[in-house]
Amino acid sequence: MLLDPLQARAVLQRALENRFAILAVNADSPAALTDILEAARQCQAPIMIETSLWQLTGHSFGAGDPYLGMARYLVQLAVLAASERFRDIPVLFHTDHIKGPTTLPLLKAALRGLATGVGDQVLSPSTLSLDSSSLTEEQNIAAILELCAEAETVRRPVTLEMEAGVDDGITSLEVAKRLIEGVESLKPGYLALWAPGVGTQHGLGEQNAFSADAVKQHQELASSLTGRHVGIALHGSSGLSEASLRAAVAAGVTKVNWSSESLFLRSRAAQEFYATCGPQLEKGHKDWKATAMDHGVQSFVCARYLPQVIERIQILGGSGHASS
Repeated sequence: MLLDPLQARAVLQRALENRFAILAVNADSPAALTDILEAARQCQAPIMIETSLWQLTGHSFGAGDPYLGMARYLVQLAVLAASERFRDIPVLFHTDHIKGPTTLPLLKAALRGLATGVGDQVLSPSTLSLDSSSLTEEQNIAAILELCAEAETVRRPVTLEMEAGVDDGITSLEVAKRLIEGVESLKPGYLALWAPGVGTQHGLGEQNAFSADAVKQHQELASSLTGRHVGIALHGSSGLSEASLRAAVAAGVTKVNWSSESLFLRSRAAQEFYATCGPQLEKGHKDWKATAMDHGVQSFVCARYLPQVIERIQILGGSGHASS
């Protein structure tokens, strides 16, 4: 089932209390959505699907229109999450790297609820964040406060993740204090995730600078400043070792973003499909049509991708927590 913001907040708190993390996968196609939910079903684990602006505007969803992309993404995910196959799996939908002039208008529209085209039904993300990489501290705080104010104006719940300069090394506790207090002092209760820099990097580079100690310090500080459980969102997890991932969860990570490595695995599987099935795509081959159909490549990709997602969920300790 697709969770609303208050249900999402409860799941994130449960994750911190029970020391597991929710895998948050950037999915850039409907086939990826299905594969990720299937991995969660097999593990009986809560799962987070997240999208960045380039997925919303991508050909599979908005085809250049981020508002259409957000609505279409939400509808497809909601239908899957409500299906008999996946209805017992807690599914969270999160906005990830949203930046530039469209950021606040798009996130406010999503917060208010986007029309689905099915009667008067509207859908909203479970949790929201924005990309702060090009923002000053003051701009970052102001943007988060504006989302809080919008939620109060339209009387809809919102659960937020706030990030610092994730790729800028380890965020100092002084910076963390200014950012978190800048929001909490004016709009308390909305932040459920804090995403500081803890030595990881987005992309597929080396991850030798990761610090579990920094995770622990930031988790304790965020919870102390807010007076409630606030877990750490780990950005740039691609390439981290199993030992580092487990240490991150033990230190207070409750959400692990997984994008670059996930995309790499799917693209390499597709590459393998076309390399090995090339002869079957020649005109006149008896299996041409079955091979050329979308099901051909997507089932091939799934067979190679699904075990990797399952393994990631298991490393993060999420298996078996869906029922709770």
